[in-house]
Amino acid sequence: MQGRRAWLTVIGIGDDGYAGLGRAARRALFEADVVTGGERHLAMLPARVGARREAWPQPFSVAPLLALRESHSNGHGRVCVLASGDPMCFGVGATLARHVPIDEMDVLPAPSSLSLAAARLGWALQDVAAVSLVGRPLDALRRHLFTRSRVLALSADGRTPAALAALLVAQGFGATRLTVFEHLGGALERRIEGRADAWQVEESAALNLVAFECEADDVDGARAAQSWTLTPGLPDDAFLHDGQLTKRDVRALTLARLAPTPGALLWDVGAGSGSIGIEWMRAHAACRAIAIEANAERQRFIEHNRNTLGVPALQLVAGRAPDALAGLAAPDAVFIGGGVTVPGVLDTCWERLAPGGRLVANAVTVQSEAALVAWRARHGGTLTRIGIGEAEPLGRFDTWRQALPVTLYDVRKP
Repeated sequence: MQGRRAWLTVIGIGDDGYAGLGRAARRALFEADVVTGGERHLAMLPARVGARREAWPQPFSVAPLLALRESHSNGHGRVCVLASGDPMCFGVGATLARHVPIDEMDVLPAPSSLSLAAARLGWALQDVAAVSLVGRPLDALRRHLFTRSRVLALSADGRTPAALAALLVAQGFGATRLTVFEHLGGALERRIEGRADAWQVEESAALNLVAFECEADDVDGARAAQSWTLTPGLPDDAFLHDGQLTKRDVRALTLARLAPTPGALLWDVGAGSGSIGIEWMRAHAACRAIAIEANAERQRFIEHNRNTLGVPALQLVAGRAPDALAGLAAPDAVFIGGGVTVPGVLDTCWERLAPGGRLVANAVTVQSEAALVAWRARHGGTLTRIGIGEAEPLGRFDTWRQALPVTLYDVRKP
């Protein structure tokens, strides 16, 4: 703590309650004027902790806590927050750190349920995909489903394990064995195991975590595994579309030029089926994307594809660029799959693009290619002509069927 006196202490508490807290956490509780947290956590405290207790509001908001900060700005008041396990691991500590300077708070973590589960299973935590389904759709799991991948999923409620088992079966991973841990680290800890395709427990304890290592079924799983890859370039039939799709090989090249990085935001302008934005987000869990699409039917395609391909957080903006771009967060990268000839689209995207960001555009018509050539003359960048042919039957033989050539433009903003 380096001699300072933080007004806020965030305390991780396990299912073993007050008995499992260390000396520093107990001291902070006894020195606090206010203790806030969930009803379950507050009920774990003994009566001798005399601070005023305030439960989190429903729906959850940090506003009351920030109000306490203002009322205790003279430095005399102390506030404690109780949180599950490690508050910085899918917890309220990470949320508070976005609102309170870190030098104003201390964080005293307990072992997270993820750490406890990994210890029970003998899994190396750094090799496991950790996913929170609390307040998030189950579809968020889909991007982690690969043969032999290990996943720890924090359940939203007692029905999550059964829903997760059904999802695995639907994706061709019914042979996967699930382990459900209830009340990890507490006196009521329990472990339930079984195959996804034979899961019979409709509802578990509300406080649970699901661990599994994906195992593909003999036929369906092999087919599923082919659709889910870590590298860009999913099969075209992985997407619902009407032909307005950046095809697999061109998509892989385009994403290589866009160069996704953790936390970066992409604008997918004229998104069509949403394939570029979806694969951008699949590159890393922290990648973000906004798909801008005017066609109502294609908007439905995007909604379907983002869910089935595991990135339900992809934001869809219904509208036509450049007008639909107003008010959107500034992007780190922009892909224009359609609309480079529309007045104002290139100019607006370039103006809003963050310094050092990339703009990539594809053209298949003479007019759109001419627009990119003219833009390159003003702003630099590279032009690449992509010609792809596939072998197709011609009578008793095969011949090459050439796809329409694509001009790929790539430029980095100074």
